[in-house]
Amino acid sequence: MKALIFIANRAAQGVIVLLGVSAIVFFALFLTGDPAALMMPPDASRAEIEAFRQAMGFNDPIWVQYGRFLGGVISGEFGNSLRFQRPAFDLLIERLPATALLACAALLWSSLLGFVLGTIAAVRKDSPIDFAIRVISLLGQAIPVFWLALLLIIIFSLNLRWLPSSGIGTFKQLIMPSIALGAYYLSAITRLVRASLIEVLGEQYIRTARAKGVKGWSLVVHHALRNALIPVITVQGIYFASLLGGALVTEIIFAWPGIGRLAVESIQNRDFPVVQAVVLFAAFVFVVVNFLVDLAYLWLNPRIRL
Repeated sequence: MKALIFIANRAAQGVIVLLGVSAIVFFALFLTGDPAALMMPPDASRAEIEAFRQAMGFNDPIWVQYGRFLGGVISGEFGNSLRFQRPAFDLLIERLPATALLACAALLWSSLLGFVLGTIAAVRKDSPIDFAIRVISLLGQAIPVFWLALLLIIIFSLNLRWLPSSGIGTFKQLIMPSIALGAYYLSAITRLVRASLIEVLGEQYIRTARAKGVKGWSLVVHHALRNALIPVITVQGIYFASLLGGALVTEIIFAWPGIGRLAVESIQNRDFPVVQAVVLFAAFVFVVVNFLVDLAYLWLNPRIRL
């Protein structure tokens, strides 16, 4: 029963967050002045702006416009793209598989390698191996994504000619974008796993397990690692949500046709219905992923159920 109350509270909080984001996205359009003049081309005549304002319903009271916008969001209708003259949500769905592929690839390799390196560093604390892993992790978080992406293109595309520098469709085209995007997360996950595991290995129940004769990797895997995963899963959820919401820099550099690139192109073309769709989708992903993380807590830490 208490677990159901916990889940219901988290779901209600997610709905409130989404309502707040929808209000911010809607009213932000009015902060710069007349939204009709903002959306129309600079050379549009006054009559064209008035016709567009009437067609978009900008002459209605603000609360009527927000109610109409909120109803469209609930039904998945964000209006038509001003550039492509197509539903904004359809454009978003078309770009979603590319971003999901890139996000999953980046998170998969960085998570697996990060867990391995973080565990080794925690078990071999203060050893030369631990020092080397910490240095690599620090460098991974210090190097900007755009610099690493350009470096990969120069080395593997221009000089060695092993990998294509842009596009989508083959495994080779996925390698460099996923490496550039996942490098930061590899470093963060490695450091987090190391710190969390070191803390867990110092707990009383770990000392009790050692006293009972449990040693080596069996102690780490069966007793310590599960409890060390709780903060890691939180960060993993945030990382995945941010990746799925659109990896702007990586998608632009590698000409990857994902949501992030769509958002940048829409901002440049003042295609605000598409921008609103992308922002609300990113918020929805964050809320859903965090809700799933909360459910994972119930499995990893039984004390939450109490």
